[in-house]
Amino acid sequence: MDTLGEVTSPENIHAGTVGMAVDYLTRLITGSTRAEAFNISLQGARLIGEETTARGLLNRLNGLTDDSIRAACQLSGFDVVYRAGHSSYKPVNQINPDDETIKNIRIMTERMRLFFEANPPTLKEFEFTGAYTHLIRIGDGDILTKDTLWDIKVSKTKPQPKNTLQILVYWIMGRRSIHPQFQTIEKLGIVNPRLGKTWTIAVEEIPDSTLTQVSSDVIGYASL
Repeated sequence: MDTLGEVTSPENIHAGTVGMAVDYLTRLITGSTRAEAFNISLQGARLIGEETTARGLLNRLNGLTDDSIRAACQLSGFDVVYRAGHSSYKPVNQINPDDETIKNIRIMTERMRLFFEANPPTLKEFEFTGAYTHLIRIGDGDILTKDTLWDIKVSKTKPQPKNTLQILVYWIMGRRSIHPQFQTIEKLGIVNPRLGKTWTIAVEEIPDSTLTQVSSDVIGYASL
């Protein structure tokens, strides 16, 4: 992933928005429709009566042009409504990535395209229908390949405990969800297109005690 130029910083919009834009644009250029790739954004916009605005931004999506990337960043601003509620929302017209930010998002998305050309997705933009609990009522995962559950991160540092916990929760919930693809997953992975690196662990290496504790204390299952 290191043949596409350097990813520089700083960027002028929130890091979380950059991450979501890279994630959703990756889904878009790897075969998802615009509505599929930005499904959570559309749900968030619908909750605050901004679906018309969101649809207008959706129509501006066209690959990795400057305008398409700007629209993707603004669309991603609706996610917070779905994930955290109305009180966290800020008008998306205030999200205006500068040229350097747009360049970084383009490079990171192109890196993800190359990554998934080598590791074709089998499931994208999935929710965990059938697996939610009183502790975790919403949430969605990034991408499954043949034998690995991947989460995309664009941070400037290597994965932190909260990141590895997040993907473990995804896997445990995925196995209880409606998606049969989770039953053949052998590895959990984090891919960071900013750093051009991946980290993986075989699920068989995860201690049973860890699985039990996360299942019970974090997710709220009575048993594995």
